[in-house]
Amino acid sequence: MLEYPRWKYLLVAVVLLLALLFALPNVFGEDPALQVERKDHTAVNVEAQRALETFLTQHGVHFGRSYIDSGRLMVRFTSVQDQLAARDAVNAQFADTYRTALSFAPRTPALLRALGLRPMPLGLDLRGGLYLLYQVDVNAAVAQALDGYAQDARRALAAAHVPVKDVTVVASASAGPDSVHVVLPPEADVNAARSALATPLQGLALTTQSLPSGSAIIASMTSAQIRERRDYALEQNMTTLRNRVNGLGVSEPIVQRQGVDRINVQLPGVQNSAEVKDILGRVATLEFRLEDMDHNAYEAQQTGRVPLGSKLYTHTRIGRPILLKREVIATGDQLTNATSGQSQEGPAVNIRLDARAGDAMLRTTRANLNRRMAVVLIEKRRETTEVNGKKVSREVTDEQVINSATIRGVFSNNFQITGLQAGEARELALLLKSGSLAAPLFPIEERAIGPSLGRDNIDKGVTALIVGMAGVFLFMWIYYKTFGLVADLVLLANVVLLTALLSMMRASLSLPGIAGIILTVGMAVDANVLIYERIREELRKGVTPQAAIRAGFDKALSAITDSNITTLIAGVVLWVLGTGPIRGFAIVLTLGILTSMFTSLMGSRALLTLMYGGQRKVARLSI
Repeated sequence: MLEYPRWKYLLVAVVLLLALLFALPNVFGEDPALQVERKDHTAVNVEAQRALETFLTQHGVHFGRSYIDSGRLMVRFTSVQDQLAARDAVNAQFADTYRTALSFAPRTPALLRALGLRPMPLGLDLRGGLYLLYQVDVNAAVAQALDGYAQDARRALAAAHVPVKDVTVVASASAGPDSVHVVLPPEADVNAARSALATPLQGLALTTQSLPSGSAIIASMTSAQIRERRDYALEQNMTTLRNRVNGLGVSEPIVQRQGVDRINVQLPGVQNSAEVKDILGRVATLEFRLEDMDHNAYEAQQTGRVPLGSKLYTHTRIGRPILLKREVIATGDQLTNATSGQSQEGPAVNIRLDARAGDAMLRTTRANLNRRMAVVLIEKRRETTEVNGKKVSREVTDEQVINSATIRGVFSNNFQITGLQAGEARELALLLKSGSLAAPLFPIEERAIGPSLGRDNIDKGVTALIVGMAGVFLFMWIYYKTFGLVADLVLLANVVLLTALLSMMRASLSLPGIAGIILTVGMAVDANVLIYERIREELRKGVTPQAAIRAGFDKALSAITDSNITTLIAGVVLWVLGTGPIRGFAIVLTLGILTSMFTSLMGSRALLTLMYGGQRKVARLSI
């Protein structure tokens, strides 16, 4: 008698029902959409939604349904022309209030959206979007590290009462910045200086050089340290870019390393977003400095002579010159969190520093009560100008004093930055919370992949999948008869289950992923073929049909498991180590192996047991 445990029937039924539910959103397709969000980062409410709908209607723009998703308004359209018309109208009328981005919105019913069900995201090659290639200024990351060493060296020499003429970062002719030069006056004790620098410059190679005007201690980074710092800057920038894209609501970004100093960013579904590109490339960080209250800033501005140890800025809020100490108390790299909020003085950014910066802030505020401290916002960008008919790019650094306040009490790693507008506070918090870029990056390539090209890729991929599956289904039906039809149903269930897993994991589907699905179907057929051939062997031995089915599954299990495990190992390795298209293929392949084993070994057996099991008297099998 052929039987199958009831709990396995129940497991198969529950898994297939859940798979149908999670795969269902992929059936409805998607429409061109306009994503609208407020520039001050507050959520779009129902009143604003109705006002924008009325505005579009008055301007003769035809649109479908609109809904609010995570504080952003998504408006669907039936054509790209209406989508573009709506974008132009909203940008012209509400440029100061809203920012827009062309995107796609799934036609998933509201009930499924309320349950959190979403279709699987499509990659850039299927959906269209923005492709950006950035180059990271890795030498700037090394220079930044050396600047930190230089500041630590100044503090250590001052604490040890060793006179010093200058501490500078020096670059070699080929490798860029690689050393810190500490120039000492003739009366300085070189041994005392080396002893004082042993701790702050730990890890650097210290050498002494004689100069006509004294001595110099050269602290050099090794090639391994330089390479490590460059790799760190690249990885930190990748993390920052991911955080910034997620904070702006661009779904399923792909951020990956390319070569030694480049980062590849793919934004599926985004067709035009100048705001997104602006936020991605902004090198924004903070510096906290004490104000030089002993000298006159207006006099320094007029004469052009800045006191030693100070730097001249312009306070952007009130437009007056301001002198700040060169010594940096803390930087944006030492932030652990930044959130926007409200204070008694209006919008504010709540800052939390790490332990080291908190200690420095505690010492500074304790020693400088009733003096003023300023916050400097530093942004770097690349500017292209034309010189003698040739385009020349240069790096431009903008430094703005955004806040200056009197230290009224002692604080360490928790405090607020005030004096900002609401939108400025939220944007500054977003930039700082996502992490400051460890090194400047500059766009070197940008291209938009249109939705029509993506649709063409989808159509070709789906056609290939349908033709491939149809060929397999037809062969199995002709060759294995009724058992072939069972295999076809199992293969179809396998595709549904794989689609559900990709939707649940929010794994982007690309053209290599579609190739992985087709390969998975072929591999799933192999498992059914092994089982059916075992059943045929048992029937040729004269075994009863029910016993043949049971023996076929039991004896084919080891062969199926062995063949799939080897492929699974290769898929997992590609998943972990691969990037881009290779990783997308590996994800589908790995999940497909797991789903094919489940459907072939459990789903197929459950269905055949229902057909031929129990107390039935089976004379022959249609195989």
